[in-house]
Amino acid sequence: MTNYREKLWPAPWIYISSALVMPATLLVLFPINIPVGIVTAIVLYVGIVVILIATSPVIEVTDTHFLAGKARLPLRFIGEATGYDGEEAKLERGQRLDARAWLLIRGWISPVVKVEVRDESDPTPYWIISTRRPDAVVAAIEAAREAATR
Repeated sequence: MTNYREKLWPAPWIYISSALVMPATLLVLFPINIPVGIVTAIVLYVGIVVILIATSPVIEVTDTHFLAGKARLPLRFIGEATGYDGEEAKLERGQRLDARAWLLIRGWISPVVKVEVRDESDPTPYWIISTRRPDAVVAAIEAAREAATR
């Protein structure tokens, strides 16, 4: 059963800034062929939007696993989970970051969750995952771990 699910959709400004591909394409193709330039600009923008949507990762907490994108971590290997926002999140993504950590970071989402990995055979000390609701992710992990130990 899924206890928490979040899709890390791109922020609106990503779609707006991606629209700059249209005038750039028109600038290149207008001297050659105006209708082809218009069609190519639209197709390129739609393609970018489709790729942004299709590649948006999902964070999910189930009864047995914590999933972030294509990675999965069994609940039994999860240590402490902590949510960070604002300046603390910036420090976790930067100055405090261990080079061995596994990352699922999206630049348009500031808050992060740090999940300790307690698997002796795994060299990764922790995961850092972008999320818009760090407290909800931490609460879902804790609830799933409590339910698993009962």
